[in-house]
Amino acid sequence: MNWSGDLAYVIGLITTDGSLSIDGRHINLTSKDIEQIKTFARILNLKNKIENKKSSYNPKGSYYQIQFGNVKFYQFLLSIGLTPNKTKTLGPLGVPDKFFADFLRGHLDGDGYTYSYWDKRWKSSFMFYIGFVSASRSHLEWIQEKVQSLYLICGKIKYSGKSTFQLIYSKRGALPLIEKLYHSNMVSSLARKRFKIEAALAIIKKHADVLELVDRHA
Repeated sequence: MNWSGDLAYVIGLITTDGSLSIDGRHINLTSKDIEQIKTFARILNLKNKIENKKSSYNPKGSYYQIQFGNVKFYQFLLSIGLTPNKTKTLGPLGVPDKFFADFLRGHLDGDGYTYSYWDKRWKSSFMFYIGFVSASRSHLEWIQEKVQSLYLICGKIKYSGKSTFQLIYSKRGALPLIEKLYHSNMVSSLARKRFKIEAALAIIKKHADVLELVDRHA
């Protein structure tokens, strides 16, 4: 299998929102974002039907899913560390360093998040965080170590309840990490999350420009 940025992104999606059937052939991706399913299908050149799936947790909610069979691709996923019923047993994955940022962007679009806010404790302080979620602490520890070794960015892991863990990067680490993940305007990504990130970055830039202007005239 020839690695690429798009393939690494797809691996990130499968790691979070995907699953491998025990039949040794089928791979499934489920998401509430139809755009994400379509991007996944485009990258893998899938013509399979996209189906609607009711949520077992929220009767009023629904998800989209696509399933396809490919023994060769299934075996490739096994070779890099993905397995059926991977939720709590997931560990390190064989993702090349060159494409780790693309993988992590897929991970973010799957089960990751960002949030930002004005902190009332400090005047004019705008906070920004990026986080990755998994039921496997060892998997997050692997991501934590890779981010630190590749990009010299430190994050913290915390237990978030309901058998899940979060790897969190605060503003100082989140900003350079975001720059790594979105290293080009052309990379595959989920528009909803990218728009939220760009809105937060615009506020941060505007605030920095204002502070610089104030300092100049102080």
